Amino acid sequence: MSASSYHHGNLREALVEAAVEAARANGPDGVALRELARTVGVSHSAAYRHFSHRDELMSAVAVRAMAGLVASMQHRLDVVEQVGSADDVLRARRRLIAVGQGYVAFALGEPGLFRCAFAAKTAAVLDGDVLADQSVNPYGLLSETLDGLVDVGFLSPEARVGAEMTCWSAVHGFSALHLDGPLGEVDDVARDEALDHVLAAIDRSYAASTGTAIRPDDDIFARG
Repeated sequence: MSASSYHHGNLREALVEAAVEAARANGPDGVALRELARTVGVSHSAAYRHFSHRDELMSAVAVRAMAGLVASMQHRLDVVEQVGSADDVLRARRRLIAVGQGYVAFALGEPGLFRCAFAAKTAAVLDGDVLADQSVNPYGLLSETLDGLVDVGFLSPEARVGAEMTCWSAVHGFSALHLDGPLGEVDDVARDEALDHVLAAIDRSYAASTGTAIRPDDDIFARG
């Protein structure tokens, strides 16, 4: 697209798209407003009319990254629905496993965007007006899933308090250890087995909150 064809906000969208691709390739360090202006073929002054500084552009990239994270989580939830189960409790448990799997899948599959989603200077993403859109709110999707566990009697209301932080810390920490930590060289099979153990431990702890018996043949990992 030539510079002359940008109108009615197209330049802003072009800059965001270019920034997303740069972030995908190189993480937060790849997002430089002047360089992106050159990439889309406009002057840096034209770019600055849409983003007064880099942090604003980073926030726009982070929103896109959050949307991708939600989509990955939702994809795993869709698998649960496709596999199906007449057991409401088992289905609710599988849904929590699914959001954890989806979170880690996005983190490891899109490391550049994942890093941008949680970069230090993207706090504007957490603005209430932005997070009101559930398509960019992974925390909200997790909350709904945890509420579902309470609804079926698997997770006690007392243990529900603060459960988002427990789950989020587990999958985010797991992702960070494999992206930027000492587990970066672990092969895919071993990594997936380790994630299963982490998610199963959370599942067991929530069962304990209501005294629900975990049956040996319960398959909480919906495969589809």
